[in-house]
Amino acid sequence: MANVPVNYHHPVSHRLLGFVTVLSFTVPAFGQNADSDQASVNGPLEVTITKGRQYELVGEAISASEGVIGSHDIEQRPVLRAGEILEFVPGMVVTQHSGSGKANQYFLRGFNLDHGTDFRTTVDNMPVNMRSHGHGQGYTDLSFIVPEFIDTITYQKGPYRASDGDFSTAGSARFRLMSYVDRPWVKLEAGQDSYYRAVMAGTQSLQDQQLTLGLELQRYDGPWTDIEEDVDKINAFARLAGSQGSGDYTVTLMAYDNRWNSADQIPERAVAANIIDRLGSLDDTVGGDSSRYSLSYRWQGEQTTVDAYVIQSELDLFSNFTYFLDDPVNGDQFEQVDERVIYGANLSHDFSTRLGDRRLYQEVGLQLRFDDIDDVALHRTQARQRLSTVRQDQVEEYSTSLYWDASLALTPKLTSFLGVRYDYLAADVVSDNPANSGEADDAISSIKGGLSYLLDSRTELYLNAGQSFHSNDARGATISVDPNDGTPVAPVDLLVRGEGGEVGIRYQDLNNLSLSLAVWLLELDSELLIVGDAGTTEPSRASRRTGIELTAYYWLTNLFSADLELAWTRSRFTEDAPGEGNYIDGSLPFVASTGVAYRFAPAWSLSARIRHFGERTLDSFNTQKSDDFTVTNAGLSYEMNDWKFGVDVLNVFDSTDHDIDYFYTSRLAGEPAGGVDDIHFHPIEPRTIRVKARYTF
Repeated sequence: MANVPVNYHHPVSHRLLGFVTVLSFTVPAFGQNADSDQASVNGPLEVTITKGRQYELVGEAISASEGVIGSHDIEQRPVLRAGEILEFVPGMVVTQHSGSGKANQYFLRGFNLDHGTDFRTTVDNMPVNMRSHGHGQGYTDLSFIVPEFIDTITYQKGPYRASDGDFSTAGSARFRLMSYVDRPWVKLEAGQDSYYRAVMAGTQSLQDQQLTLGLELQRYDGPWTDIEEDVDKINAFARLAGSQGSGDYTVTLMAYDNRWNSADQIPERAVAANIIDRLGSLDDTVGGDSSRYSLSYRWQGEQTTVDAYVIQSELDLFSNFTYFLDDPVNGDQFEQVDERVIYGANLSHDFSTRLGDRRLYQEVGLQLRFDDIDDVALHRTQARQRLSTVRQDQVEEYSTSLYWDASLALTPKLTSFLGVRYDYLAADVVSDNPANSGEADDAISSIKGGLSYLLDSRTELYLNAGQSFHSNDARGATISVDPNDGTPVAPVDLLVRGEGGEVGIRYQDLNNLSLSLAVWLLELDSELLIVGDAGTTEPSRASRRTGIELTAYYWLTNLFSADLELAWTRSRFTEDAPGEGNYIDGSLPFVASTGVAYRFAPAWSLSARIRHFGERTLDSFNTQKSDDFTVTNAGLSYEMNDWKFGVDVLNVFDSTDHDIDYFYTSRLAGEPAGGVDDIHFHPIEPRTIRVKARYTF
């Protein structure tokens, strides 16, 4: 196989050159006069929320599985990839089956969420999930988020908030990015396998406004024996904040650019036969390029919030999972392309009305989104050279959503919640095969409700139920013939219903302890399956998931904290299918995570975390299972005046477990034409050590 070229043409990188050059010289000088305007821009709640796990939730949250993660929580935890930030959501598993530049693989509440389907993610009210994406419905790539730039993450598991729409059946996460840096800082990191990272941020006052700039640069080759990942990532952030009328506003520019080579999943038999080692590759020419640019505006008054945004997103991804099964001569490598611009706006308004001697608190909202997808395509390739086109489309997809959320204190201890939501989605597909062109539209209404009861000032009971949905790929809603062989194909519904319910309890003593327990149920009218050779998705059978989740957070003054998160899930199809079992392949029955953070001396801090995932079923009969997975990460830091030094050890005990496993048919050179059924896996990266230094000006 040909070697991967060291450099691929990467024109979008030049768009950032001017911004990066200016930023690298100006950030150290920022922050000299910023203190006086902090409160007016951020509001008085900022410092409190940043505490994250210790934020008051009793009497505030609507369910036991809702929570807030602050910047202090994020700072303490060593992570291998940016996408692992979502593992702060209890029970969430974030892994990877390919290179460092594409979206991670997510698991939550018995869902193999693939790259984001059924879990909604937003950043400052901008959507991250991509509809009708070239690599999968709901595609959620978090590589454009810099962990140090996150202010808070608010998460909700289950479909209980009316403000959450498409992709939110399993839950949602709302990222809020920083609007202010107290003092400018620069952080440098270096590690094994040519890992280098630089991050900097600062705020400068400009009369009545504040300008906050941030920059991340990263290089990484990875531990692989046959390729160098050659990750070349740039993230840039600029936010202008100030007062306008009776409220505050922000204008935010974000720019992300990345390229990489991939170490894809590999079959166990290739390793057993010594064709490759466990860190090897069967196709060393796969990889990709990705970029995301956004410009957003937010105005927030006492009761009204307005958001508007435009996002330009591109992905060019080369993969090969079956090797020589479909094409014994050229191989099965394929290219997935996605180029789009997303326009959107959100409007929400809070108000209250009196009902007798009680007050009804309400929120109404309007959400608009238009995806202008100029190119979404699937091509057959060899060594990144196109051989043929499976299908190529242009898609226009727009949605309008209205919602109403309300809460009413029925008694001093009992509060009721009710939400109503209406979504309309329409799509226009122009395909290279006119038979697959067409228009489709669908509408769906959702009702969500709940009760909370205060046993005392520290303990609250919850009862929740709600409806939600996910959208299917628009190409699947207009398809008539198979792009490969021209046989007739039935279109799918554009919107698919999901429903959930939950009973829970939360105990919270902000000085020492926070506990929550939830027992939940989720039902889906149909699962979502990716059809790789058709470049689209299709629905499968209806399903039901049930589970129990327990979280515990403990603080001993400000010097020691510990946490424990446990999640058990049962996942089954509720419809029979000829020749199929009822297990949901890819579902994860058990997740455990625990960690400690300890300041054992005035200048020294230690953090350690263990993640464990149980065996996962890989087929509908539960005859094929993955092994379980356990990994430990640790970090040690030392602070001296304006300096902070640290060392992170990732995969402390050098585990050889698998990041992820699949069971399917593939063919190596010389094997029978029908291929061989086998487990395919992506190995966890070996133990790696990274050192870092941060200087605050």
